[in-house]
Amino acid sequence: MNKEQVQLAWTVTKEDEGRLLRDFLLERQQISRRTLAKIKHQDGRIVVNEQEKTVRAILYEGDKVRIILPSETPSANLSPENKNLDICYEDEHLLIINKDIQMLTIPSKEHPTGTLANAVLGYYEQKGIAATFHAVNRLDKDTSGLLVVAKHRLAHDKLSKLQQDKRLKRYYEAIVEGCVTPRQGVIDAPIARKLDSIIERMVHPAGQRARTHYEVIAQSEQYSYVRIELETGRTHQIRVHFSSRGYPLCGDDLYGGHLNFIPRQALHCYKLELVHPFTNEQLLIKAEMPKDMWQLKQNLGLS
Repeated sequence: MNKEQVQLAWTVTKEDEGRLLRDFLLERQQISRRTLAKIKHQDGRIVVNEQEKTVRAILYEGDKVRIILPSETPSANLSPENKNLDICYEDEHLLIINKDIQMLTIPSKEHPTGTLANAVLGYYEQKGIAATFHAVNRLDKDTSGLLVVAKHRLAHDKLSKLQQDKRLKRYYEAIVEGCVTPRQGVIDAPIARKLDSIIERMVHPAGQRARTHYEVIAQSEQYSYVRIELETGRTHQIRVHFSSRGYPLCGDDLYGGHLNFIPRQALHCYKLELVHPFTNEQLLIKAEMPKDMWQLKQNLGLS
């Protein structure tokens, strides 16, 4: 199957008449110099009115500008796998996937297969998409929910910038041990890696700034159902922040939670809000709470 390369197209308006093609792409369309260099030196193309042009071409009102982004080759160490994906949104630039538990986002030395990256490459291979794996955000192996994957480097650059500018918002729900007080607030505490662990994190004054907004939705004598918005995105941020306050997530034995009711941390990314980096459309994507967390919520009287 021939793999299709991503194309972007615009019509030149009177406002941009007389501009160099280079300036139109860099300034008006926010195409990076790095992307233009890759187009030039790899198998991409820039065409105006269906004729290939250099970036020194002068534009006129009504010109049709089109760029064909270079095709991408996945790493030789990353093998495509045929797995079912719960795709909540897709277009030519990005995927939003509802990730299941027991699945790493990217391979590691210990787990080179069975990851979301392997599954996405298998999906690309089936669909003839000339792309490699670009995760915009990541979820821990046993955290379920929504994750954004860019289909090409330019989309990844733009989506990562959205995330840095806090225009890609991530909302989680968790079931934690204890009665969280106050019922609404912000946990503002820096997070650092624990000195004796490559995995575990902790709250520490020398750590990176981390802020977690939360609201208690339901509460019993010993447990709380909480909804959360991340302002920053540190490794294990939600798990560390709630554990540091004495409210470890149910099932999160790494940070003091118990395995009585659920064998994994009770954490799910249920909503994403973002401005589409190419269309400026406002996207709101939701994913239902998985069955194990829903059953836990019922069993603990948090419905």
